[in-house]
Amino acid sequence: MVHEKVDPVPAEPIKHAESGDELSRYHVEKHEIRKLPYDTQSICPECLLSDDKVTVIDATLYEEDGKVMFKKTCETHGEFKDIYWGDVDMFRKAQSWWYKTVGLDNPRTETVKGCPEDCGQCPEHKSHTALALLDVTNRCNLRCPICFAHAAESGTVYEPTPEEVFEMLKNLRGNLPVPAPAIQFAGGEPTVSKHLPTYIRWAKELGFRHTQIASNAIRIGKSLEYTQELRDAGLSTIYMQFDGITPEPYIEARGSNLLPVKMDAIENCRKAGLDSLVLVPTVVRGVNHDQLGGIVEFAVENSDVIRCVNFQPVSITGRIDYDKRQEMRITIPDCIKLIEEQTDGKIPASEWYPVPAMMPVGRALGLMKGTPQLELSSHFACGMSTFLYINDDGSYEPITNIIDVDKFIELLEEIANLYADGKRAASKRAKAKLAAGVRHIKRKGLIKDLIGAFLDRGDYDSLSKFMERVIMVGMMHFMDPYNFDLERVSHCDINYSVPDGRIIPFCAMNTLHRPRVEAKFSIPLTEWRDRRMPDKVEEESISKPFVAEE
Repeated sequence: MVHEKVDPVPAEPIKHAESGDELSRYHVEKHEIRKLPYDTQSICPECLLSDDKVTVIDATLYEEDGKVMFKKTCETHGEFKDIYWGDVDMFRKAQSWWYKTVGLDNPRTETVKGCPEDCGQCPEHKSHTALALLDVTNRCNLRCPICFAHAAESGTVYEPTPEEVFEMLKNLRGNLPVPAPAIQFAGGEPTVSKHLPTYIRWAKELGFRHTQIASNAIRIGKSLEYTQELRDAGLSTIYMQFDGITPEPYIEARGSNLLPVKMDAIENCRKAGLDSLVLVPTVVRGVNHDQLGGIVEFAVENSDVIRCVNFQPVSITGRIDYDKRQEMRITIPDCIKLIEEQTDGKIPASEWYPVPAMMPVGRALGLMKGTPQLELSSHFACGMSTFLYINDDGSYEPITNIIDVDKFIELLEEIANLYADGKRAASKRAKAKLAAGVRHIKRKGLIKDLIGAFLDRGDYDSLSKFMERVIMVGMMHFMDPYNFDLERVSHCDINYSVPDGRIIPFCAMNTLHRPRVEAKFSIPLTEWRDRRMPDKVEEESISKPFVAEE
């Protein structure tokens, strides 16, 4: 295997300038709030699905019956209409927490055709990479009908070579001003690649602080030895497909009852000391929308290994008429309200925040430490989250019962601007503000863990003791051709690395660019067998997909 010795990228941490324009661009500022209706741009779904053609068209967001709707008209194919967000009031709240961020200083492509054709990232992109994804293969040991990353049933295999993977990882770590801090190996199913442990080790050595795999966890559930191998290689988190707490959602969405192997995977993670599982339910109305609260409570009961539940309302990737879409379509507010109902109000819909609300946390920590840090900076409509604090008796409550989140975010905004605006004695004043921030903590016993951590070291690791008692509940709604919003694409901070050096926003990759990338870099199955000499696990991902025992 190549690269026995791996040097970190960059060789030295990126530093903030001491003053001047370089620092002033980090002044914290929110986007202007726009009233509905307002215009954006989208694509024609029929042009794409019928002719593989990207036709950019105008689109309008507007209010109807308490919902945010999305309509657009193609000169050739007529009007398309869909639900954008299921609750207009929640939409307005989310928009009120949308912060501007610092984008990518070294884009990989030029502005030629415009968004979304220039993805790679182009100079018009507004965010830097928070979470990078790298597809190690398009092979998979399942055949799920709702998957957007189709497995190798076409007779061709997309599978970057180890050398290509290494260069893709280096490319991501070359991002400025923030080298990509987290990597998720995906696919297909990454565990069917025999090189995965090596890729995880490379990522850690190159400087990725957080290494993940997006997995159906079948191989994890079937082998403690393999789970331990990944853990020893440096794996931080398994982003585990988890559609429900009963067999039915798996049978309908995945073709067989995968729940027992999921439970085995959780137990193997527990035994291997891999205590950072993320449950990832794909939410489909009529399939598992009635299990959202139960999934959260399952996570709480297993909080020694489960750190997060990240719900993903289904993306509709194929051609489908309006009525059928509405049967399946479920949006972020719909899921949040269902969680409130199904937990008997223990997780109120009012206690959720959009992902970019957390931007001042990264901004303040970066300026305090003198090095640019990860800033969560997606579009406000991409995702929402809340945190649950687990009490000594096993009960849970939203973190807003413990901390005045609004005030705490505003405090970090003020601290960031002390540095960005070049205020005298910024560091001393920042620490004084943090010390005074205890008034925003409603449970005084947490002051030592939370505020003390910031005062002592000012980094995320120092919060680990507090975070052991916390579960994040997130919601990310990835786009499809019907609800595709170019404004969201331009702010995406979840990006794919591909072999030609481009770094492509998540929804643009899965809606538009994936077929092109895979066509460019795929090889026939017979050639793949000759070149790669697949082992038993790799070969069975092609010829013998996993089916759970009855």
